[in-house]
Amino acid sequence: MKLIEDIAALEEIYDRAPAPAAMRKVAGQMTPHYRKWIMSARFCILSTVGPEGTDASPRGDDGPAVLELDPSHLAMPDWRGNNRIDSLRNIVRDGRVSLMFMVPGSANVVRVNGRAVLTDDPDIVARFERKGQHPRSVIVVEIAEIYSQCARAILRADLWNGRDESGGLPTIGDILTEMTEGEFDGKSYDADWPQRARDSLW
Repeated sequence: MKLIEDIAALEEIYDRAPAPAAMRKVAGQMTPHYRKWIMSARFCILSTVGPEGTDASPRGDDGPAVLELDPSHLAMPDWRGNNRIDSLRNIVRDGRVSLMFMVPGSANVVRVNGRAVLTDDPDIVARFERKGQHPRSVIVVEIAEIYSQCARAILRADLWNGRDESGGLPTIGDILTEMTEGEFDGKSYDADWPQRARDSLW
């Protein structure tokens, strides 16, 4: 396999400069249009980096996935999950993060790059109260740049076609059974999961 191992070789392959729009769309903080877009996104992907490598974690809410603290800072609650806290460990050790916001039906993606810290400050945590529940911590991102992503990837994937294409996929129980060589009761896990999810969203 022939490798591309230096920037000059890479730039020789991609021999055209980015279009002016690709560069001019970058903002250093929230703007009215980027604010409207991000506040419409109930789902995003949080990417972090740490000593063991990279991590990307899906994040979702029943309203905006983040709260704007001010034009330069976004706050994201850490709602209940699998308790591995891989992303949170990374943030404590290396604050570099990226957020990728998606809205169903839109082929566009809005990205935020910046640096994050964790807080369990009661006043900030209280801002995310849901049905009497609170996140245990909140990720606060200082924005370095916001920009829209080219729509071609979502168009190629036909992501929002409305078809359910999940039939035939292995369940999480199937995967757990495989990974434990049959020691894990995957059928019981799959049967119990819907109710467990409903009871533990917040």
